[in-house]
Amino acid sequence: MNQDLSIVTLVLHASLIVQIVIAGLLLMSLASWSVIFGKLFALKGVSSANDAFERDFWSGRNLNELYDGAGRKKDASPMERIFAAGMREFLKLRERRVADPGALLDGARRAMRASFQRELDTIESHLSFLASVGSVSPYIGLFGTVWGIMHAFVGLSNLQQVTLATVAPGIAEALVATAIGLFAAIPAVIAYNRFARQIDRIAITLETFIEEFSNILQRNVGHAPSPPLTAPAPLR
Repeated sequence: MNQDLSIVTLVLHASLIVQIVIAGLLLMSLASWSVIFGKLFALKGVSSANDAFERDFWSGRNLNELYDGAGRKKDASPMERIFAAGMREFLKLRERRVADPGALLDGARRAMRASFQRELDTIESHLSFLASVGSVSPYIGLFGTVWGIMHAFVGLSNLQQVTLATVAPGIAEALVATAIGLFAAIPAVIAYNRFARQIDRIAITLETFIEEFSNILQRNVGHAPSPPLTAPAPLR
């Protein structure tokens, strides 16, 4: 491609509407890359933090100690916050001398489910933006292309003789919008699919933990006597 048909030259000579479309697509692409890198590091941190807490949880430590530690942390993992929510509700119900094992377990599970949904909403934040960029960008680029082609043919209508050399620049200017639309959409779609799979795995891990922790609470409810109000019995 010669200098006259370079990408920069085509964009500079495009119509105002096409230039606005291209500028919008470039901003969308920049924003999506920002979300991609932010989500990449965030999900990696979530997985590492969950793994670290799960190892600590199954190491045989007293669960009351884990609960006290979770309450002091500002950067607790999602799994740790779910655990803390379940323990908090469980201990509150036992302090109120709720004797029904089913009520104890149901309260703890509801608290963990509510915490799980909040954590999942946080983890999925900005994911819809990538989906929107991936689905909308090609159509925005296509709009710019259609408008550019219309503008080019209107300009050609005033010429006596139309050759390939006179048609090519206008068509090329219009097609740049579609190319940039695809440039914005493809990475967003790939990242969305990858992050969606990672979030599904994290959600499965958290749901499995909820079930396992519920089983631990059920064993303690069924075999441990009710503790004093001021000092709940240790759970192991």
